Parts: sequence; structure tokens; C-alpha cells
Amino acid sequence: MTDVMALGEVMLRLDPGEGRIRTTRTFQVWEGGGEYNVVRGLRRCFGLRTAIVTALADNPVGRLVEDLILQGGVDTTQIRWRPDDGIGRTTRNGLNFVERGYGIRGALGVSDRANTAVSQLRTGDIDWDTLFSTGVRWFHTGGIFAGLSDTTTDLADEAMTAARRHGITVSYDPNYRPSLWTDRGGPDHARDTDLRLAPHADVIIGALGLAGPRPGEGRVLADEVGDALAEVAARVPSAKVLATTLREVPSAGVNDWSSAAWSPETGLVTGPRMPGLHVLDRIGSGDGFAAGLVYGLLTGTTLEQALAYGTAHGALVMTTPGDVSMASLTEVEALIAGTSAAVRR
Repeated sequence: MTDVMALGEVMLRLDPGEGRIRTTRTFQVWEGGGEYNVVRGLRRCFGLRTAIVTALADNPVGRLVEDLILQGGVDTTQIRWRPDDGIGRTTRNGLNFVERGYGIRGALGVSDRANTAVSQLRTGDIDWDTLFSTGVRWFHTGGIFAGLSDTTTDLADEAMTAARRHGITVSYDPNYRPSLWTDRGGPDHARDTDLRLAPHADVIIGALGLAGPRPGEGRVLADEVGDALAEVAARVPSAKVLATTLREVPSAGVNDWSSAAWSPETGLVTGPRMPGLHVLDRIGSGDGFAAGLVYGLLTGTTLEQALAYGTAHGALVMTTPGDVSMASLTEVEALIAGTSAAVRR
């Protein structure tokens, strides 16, 4: 039985540490992907049973990604393996080169993910009715997967529709990445895609991505969050919860970190404020927030407590390298309770 299942791409992340991509001689490898990171955090930090639906080219790089997923405890039985053509002409595995940034130099991501195995998935490839008849409680996907190709948008629609048909809670994160839409209609097409998929979701994470005329334009100030979430609620009236992280970036190494959410029952709810948070690696922190939020909602906490789980978990994800969570539930709950960072012996 699976508690939470996600649909998304899992890439091999190559990390030059404190160096730069263009000058490094060594990389450390991690696995990562917007949708995958959520179920990875739910498994390793929060102890839920999770699975990833994805596709990989069957070669040593794909098997390395599989091995990293296995180390994270996420079920790999729903990986679709595609034959390797020898040089990646027709199908390949995605690579993501990521600099963490430091001080005035921001984080940088350079993805190499065209023609990947997962981008070629299409409707009919996966028997969702069979998958969702096995006791899945929550299904998650997002705009990164939907932005890979026209066929992945259709597949996300098919999966979310099937999940709703089976009474499974569905979450969606717009997670706008300009590089995915550069030659596919830009931000206008991204917004149309989000407005096609988001109405299937009970919970929209990163909901501010649906505010304003186009994704990636403008910036919502702290005192505008309530109005922005009300705008999203009017756009997607079927959503039961809208949630978002709130971040100010004085420097790559110091962020002001918080969150907010809205539901018809509670109205606007704000999460814990963590000003001056010291950051080692911010990549994956939004997914860490999503994992904590899902954990709280799935276990029946209040929306305020779910926000606290998400905010604390996302903050802890920023204290370690790589996309994925290395935090424990004990650490998350201690941070919520206000425990200091003093040495524990």
C-alpha cells in the first residue's frame, strides 16, 4: 500500500560544491526533481510509504538514478524503463547542473533534459485505475512535469482525473520554470496549462504561481499575499487549500523564510516566520515545504500546524546539500517548538 504517489521526472543532479559549473573538475551527484523531492521527503523525514511514477533510459546513468531513489526509500516499481539507443539520440536521462550560490552570487541551475525518457510518456502508457486501486491516499504532480512536453501535460491531466475518480486527494504545484517553456509558447502557454490542470487539485502548493497575469511576472509583497491568494481562489474555486512559501533573499546565504495558506474554512493563515535563515543549499526547499504540508494535512492536523511542518521542513532542507531532505521528524518538531541550534551530545 502506498500513502503518497507522485508523477514527475527524476534527474541526476551534478553539484560542483562551492565551485562553479564552468570551472570545476569534480561533481558530487544527487538525484532530484520537483515532484520526486516531495515523496522523497515524505518517505525519509516523515516515514510515509511513497512511490514515484517516472521513466528512465535503461543505461548505467539511469541505473545510478534508480540506485539513488532506492537509497531514499521511495518505491521504484513504477519506473518505466526505455531501451537505450547507445548515444541518447532518441531517449536519454535528464541531467541538472546546479550551483548553490554564495553571498551576492545567486544559485544557478543549468538543465540538460531534452528528449528524456519521461518527456515521452503519453496517455495510455500507465494503468491509473489499477495503480489507484491499491490504497493510494494522495497523488502529487506539478508544472515541471507538465512542462516537459505536450504529451506529459496530457498524461498529468489523465492521472489527476483518475485520482479524483478514485477519491484520492490530489495536489499540484505550478512550479514555473522558464527554460521549459522557451520554445513552447512561453509563460502564456504555461499559465494555460496550469489553469487546465489546477482545477483537478484539492491542494495547490506554490499557489502564488497562479496569481497575476502571467507566471514569473511581478512580485507579491508580504501585505499583498492575502489578496493574491484570494485572486487564485477565484480562478480555481474547486481548490480546498492554497499554500505558498514566502521568501526574501538578502543574499544567497541568508533568506527570510515563511509561508501562508488559504482555505474556505479558515481564510488566510500564516506560517512561522524565520528571518535571517542561514542557507547552505536552497534547491529543493519548496519541495520540502510541500512534503511537510502534505504530511500535516494527510495526518489530520490543522492548516496552521501543516504550515508549520512545511515551513520547518523546508528550512531544514536548506541546511544540507542536494535537492533531497536529510531532516528527521524529530528535528522538524523541535524546530517548530523553538529548539536552538546548540550542539546536542
